[in-house]
Amino acid sequence: MLMFESLQSRLTGVFDTLRGRGALTEADVEAALGEVRTALIEADVALPVVKDFIEKVRPRAVGENVIRSVTPGQQVIKIVHDVLVEVLGVENASLSIGSPPAPILMVGLQGSGKTTTSAKLGLLLQTKDKKRVLMASLDTTRPAAMEQLRVLGEQAGIATLPIVAGQGPLDIARRALASAKVGGYDALILDTAGRQHVDEQLMAEVAAVKALVNPHETLLVADSLTGQDAVNIAKSFHDRVAVTGIILTRVDGDGRGGAALSMRAVTGAPIKFLGAGEKLDALEPFFPARVAGRILDMGDVVSLVEKASESLDKAEAEKLAAKMKKGQFDMNDLASQLGQMKKLGGMKGVLGMLPGVGKIKGQLEAAGLDDRILTRQEAIIQSMTRKERADPDLINGSRRKRIAQGAGVEVSEVNKLLKMHRQMADMMKKMGKGGRMPQMPGMMGGMPGGLPPGLFPGRR
Repeated sequence: MLMFESLQSRLTGVFDTLRGRGALTEADVEAALGEVRTALIEADVALPVVKDFIEKVRPRAVGENVIRSVTPGQQVIKIVHDVLVEVLGVENASLSIGSPPAPILMVGLQGSGKTTTSAKLGLLLQTKDKKRVLMASLDTTRPAAMEQLRVLGEQAGIATLPIVAGQGPLDIARRALASAKVGGYDALILDTAGRQHVDEQLMAEVAAVKALVNPHETLLVADSLTGQDAVNIAKSFHDRVAVTGIILTRVDGDGRGGAALSMRAVTGAPIKFLGAGEKLDALEPFFPARVAGRILDMGDVVSLVEKASESLDKAEAEKLAAKMKKGQFDMNDLASQLGQMKKLGGMKGVLGMLPGVGKIKGQLEAAGLDDRILTRQEAIIQSMTRKERADPDLINGSRRKRIAQGAGVEVSEVNKLLKMHRQMADMMKKMGKGGRMPQMPGMMGGMPGGLPPGLFPGRR
C-alpha cells in the first residue's frame, strides 16, 4: 500500500534519532514532536487535526516516566503509536448488516470511485460474509452509470436491478427495496449520483433517498488523492446525511495518507475499508492498529498472514508439500511461488508489511527490488523448455545464453535465478526431511524469515 509511505519515511528518520540516544531531555522530545508536526503537515493532514494530535502526545511524552525510562525513545514511539490508533479509530468498524434486506447507501462526489466500490463491497459481502446482495444504480445524471454497475455486477456475479428508462432516483430506490424484499436478498447496495463538487442539488437528492430507504449504513466513498479537500467533502456529507463510515479509494496512488487521518478526526465516522487498485477484490478492511504499525515501520504481519491464507492456493500448497517430501523442487514450482507472490501484492506489497523495512527502503530501491524482478524471473522460466523446467541441472552455458536471449535479459540474470532456485531447493529438501511444510509457501522461500540471498541483484 502506497498510502502513508512519505509519512512513514519521515517518521522513521525522526524515531531512529530518538532510539539512538540513551537518555532524552524534554528539549529532545520537543524537537522530535516538531519534526512529527512537520511530517503530518507534509502528509496533508488538516492543521486542526495536527494540532490536536501533538497536544495529545506532548503531555504523555515529556513526563517523568518517559524521560527517566530505560528506553525513552521506544516509549515515545509507543505513545505516538497509541495516539495514532486513537485518531484512526481504535479498532476495525465492521459493517452493520441488520434485518434483510439491509440497505447500504453509497455517497460521494463524481469520480471518487463509488460505482466500482459498490461492486467491490458487494463481492466482499457475497464471498466473505455469504450474503445475497442486490445492487441498484440511482445515478440518472451520468451517462452509462447504470450500465457500468450492471457490467460490474455481471463480472462479480452480483445481481443488479433491471434498468427502467425514465425513472428518477426515488422511484428506482422504491423499486430496488421491493425487489430486494421479494427476492430474499440480505443486503441492498444503492449507488447514488455524484457531482464534480458539493452542491445543494446533490445534497438534497442524497438526503431524500436516505429518508426513503432508511439505510443501515451510509458510506462516504472518498478519493484519498483529494488531500485537504477531503476534509471539507467529508464534513459536508456528514453534516447533511450523517455518514456512518468512510471508504477511501485509490490508496495505492497516495503516498501521504493525510486524508485518512483528517476525515476520521473531523467526522467521527470510522474508516471501514480501503480500496487499492481496479480489481474487484481490491477492497480491504481498515484496521487502525495495523495501519499505525505500518506508519511507524512496525510492520503488519497479521494482515500479511491473513492475506496469505486467503490468496494462496491450497491445492498448490499440498502439491508442493508432497514434492518436498520427496526432496523435489523444480522451476515449475518456483514459477508457482512467483505467482503466489504476485497474488499477495508483489514485492512491494509484501515487504511493506514487514517490520523494519522502512529503514532499508533506500537499499531495496537501489537494489532494484520491485515487481519488475518478478516479471523478469517469470520471463526467464517461460523461456526454458519443458525438460529444463523439470530438471534445471540440464541448463549448461549454451542453454543459459539461449534462455537469456528468449527472455530479453542478460545471462547474469539467468544465473541469479538458477542460484536462487538452488538455495530454495536445498531449503525445501531440509523441510521435506522433517515432513514440515513452510508456513507460507508463497513467500519466496521463507520470507518473512529472511530473503534468499539470490533475490537481490548483485547480492552474494
